[in-house]
Amino acid sequence: MQQLAKILLIPLVLMVAGVANADDYDVREHYTKHEYAIPMRDGTKVFTAVYTPKDKSREYPFLMVKTPYSISPYGVDNYPTQLGPSGGDNRFAKEGYIFVYQDVRGRYMSEGEFKNMTPHIADKKGPNDVDESSDMYDTVEYLLENVKGHNGKVGIFGISYRGFYAAASVIDSHPAIKASSPQAPMADIYYGDDFHHRGAFFLLDAFRFFRGFDQEHNNPTKQGKRDTFQFPGNDAYKFFLELGALHNVNDKIFKGESQFWNRLMEHPNYDEFWQSRHIVPHLKNVNANVMTVIGSFDAEDSYGGTAIYEGIEKNNPGIDNMLVRGPWFHGGWVRSDGTNLGNVRFNSQTSKFYKENIDLKFFNHYLKGGPDHELPEMLAFYTGENEWREHSEWPAAEAEPKTFYMTDTGGISNDKPTGDGYDEWVSDPANPVPYTRAITNGRSREYMVEDQRFVEGRPDVMVYETEVLTEDLTMSGPIVADLYVSTTGTDADFVVKVIDVFPNDFPEHENKYMDVPMPGYQMMVRGEVIRGKYRNSMETPEPFTPGEVTQVKFTLPDITHTFKQGHKLMIQIQSSWFPLVDRNPQQFLNIYEAKDEDYIKATHQIHTSDEYPSSITVGVIE
Repeated sequence: MQQLAKILLIPLVLMVAGVANADDYDVREHYTKHEYAIPMRDGTKVFTAVYTPKDKSREYPFLMVKTPYSISPYGVDNYPTQLGPSGGDNRFAKEGYIFVYQDVRGRYMSEGEFKNMTPHIADKKGPNDVDESSDMYDTVEYLLENVKGHNGKVGIFGISYRGFYAAASVIDSHPAIKASSPQAPMADIYYGDDFHHRGAFFLLDAFRFFRGFDQEHNNPTKQGKRDTFQFPGNDAYKFFLELGALHNVNDKIFKGESQFWNRLMEHPNYDEFWQSRHIVPHLKNVNANVMTVIGSFDAEDSYGGTAIYEGIEKNNPGIDNMLVRGPWFHGGWVRSDGTNLGNVRFNSQTSKFYKENIDLKFFNHYLKGGPDHELPEMLAFYTGENEWREHSEWPAAEAEPKTFYMTDTGGISNDKPTGDGYDEWVSDPANPVPYTRAITNGRSREYMVEDQRFVEGRPDVMVYETEVLTEDLTMSGPIVADLYVSTTGTDADFVVKVIDVFPNDFPEHENKYMDVPMPGYQMMVRGEVIRGKYRNSMETPEPFTPGEVTQVKFTLPDITHTFKQGHKLMIQIQSSWFPLVDRNPQQFLNIYEAKDEDYIKATHQIHTSDEYPSSITVGVIE
């Protein structure tokens, strides 16, 4: 697909009741609001707001979102300023849809028990066996029978947690559901989304989320509880380091008030509690057409979107199942103009391209009989070259696997190394490697492409890089890290970062993030961690044998990036990424119960020899 020309974008404005939208569209003038307490099969009433067009000259499809975050404003006389998928405009409202918003059971105005990442019940034996797919089925039945002016077709959309609902709701889907778009969805919050990655606990994200979201409240209610915790300063690295062992988060801050945090701490391994919340194995009998949308630099849910696409593709032949991947942060296709992330520029307004050419065409085609959306199976934006590419399947058939070996001289080669090389470092839990140069109390989205020179010179970060590339190198698909390591401890984390090193004559640009010089910029393209004791099984952890060379092999999230001629490929290896990831005591134990004195120094080695050739393997498009 040709490179996109630069185009103007109307500035985005947040959807806040009572504030004019960017397009000055008056929702109240064009839509009538209704509120329903829809009974589910177990008798629980789920609160739902429905907005129907005042123009009765034609019939309209339903477009629905389920959310745990409140469908406010409540009351039939209170209207939002925007209807349809977010993005600061009313493009869907202008097309004409019946919009449906629902508080999921147990949240805000809906009755029942709320469950984080509701487990799917495959074998429903009675009216009390309820999950997201049954709630959606019952909701659709009610809407078809009780709302006038519809054309009998239903679509679902949602970003992040709402994206999980958009995926879970189409299992054993109601025949009226014709289209669904899970966007930045969660799929497995132990393996790769939000709170864990390959067994490593994402401390900063979990802490930020649960200290405000998971406090118990009585339903129905129009008000959630507010987070009252205040950081003592503006340095999360210092705060969590001084807090000490992980259990101190609950002992000193949450104090048992966050129910799901308690469950986190009770289930350190990938047991039935987590497996039941993995939605991908259950993505069967999906009769709707699905378009999953993800961002290459999604810091929250880098795993879920691709996994959901692959699960639907495997189990549901015959439906239209598509994947769209752009150069976006979490929800960036409607929450930004998509021209850049931090210091990395994409040379076009990729979010405007998305809104003009993708989502509206998808739903209009399947719900309103509109023209063919003309979308490929996979539409991917390749950073570096900053161009869209179309693929007929994912991973792309044209991507051939290529292995990049780390050498004992700090290089990277496609030839297997010879000799007995290794690199060694001391990992000290009292001085963990920071995940970002810009430590604050929050977690920036820009860290996903941040310049990695801030760790330059640290003895606990191993660095490998190629010579200057003489031709473009386009990586496409999952990256498999195959490390051979040894340690003096019995457990260890291993972080692998794939980095694009810009030339020393790369031009500067204005409005730089953190005022970082662009010549020699080290753009992190992909970074991922594995907790070493889960190297062979997430369910059954195993200790390392001190001094014994051990293979640690795991898959990083997918990549769509071109390392341009004149750039270099770099790989960094380290054993901490703090406070993004909690510290590993480097002893084989239950980290959630570890004491301060359990955190010890350990010496790690990565081997780069003929017998133990550490490497990454990834698809390359010639």
